[in-house]
Amino acid sequence: QVQLVESGGGLVQAGGSLRLSCAASGRTFGWYNMGWFRQAPGKEREFVAAISRSGGTYYADSVKGRFTISRDNAKNTVSLQMNSLKPEDTAVYYCAADDGIVPPTTTSAYDYWGQGTQVTVSS
Repeated sequence: QVQLVESGGGLVQAGGSLRLSCAASGRTFGWYNMGWFRQAPGKEREFVAAISRSGGTYYADSVKGRFTISRDNAKNTVSLQMNSLKPEDTAVYYCAADDGIVPPTTTSAYDYWGQGTQVTVSS
C-alpha cells in the first residue's frame, strides 16, 4: 500500500506557473512509477506526465515543453512544474503510483491515487 497526497494547486493567470507536489508514504517509493493525470469538469481523466523508477519521463503532447515531471526518492516526492499555463489546463490534478515495468499512460493501469488538487488558470 502507498498513500499519496497532492499539494500546490491554486489560481493563476494564463502564462503563469505552478508547481505541484505529491508526497508518498507507505511502501518503498522508489519501487513505483509515478504519474500525473488531470480531470476537467465534464471530461474524462487524462494522462499528463509520468516518470519511471529510473527517472525516464513521458508527457502528453498537450503539455510537452511546458510541464516537467521530477522525483526525489530520498524525500518520497514527485513534482510537476507547470509553466506557460493556459486556461485549458484548468482541472483537478491527480498523482498516481504504479508498480509495473514501464510507466503507463492509462488511468486503469495505476494502482494508487491521491485525492487531487485543483488548478485554475484564468484568461
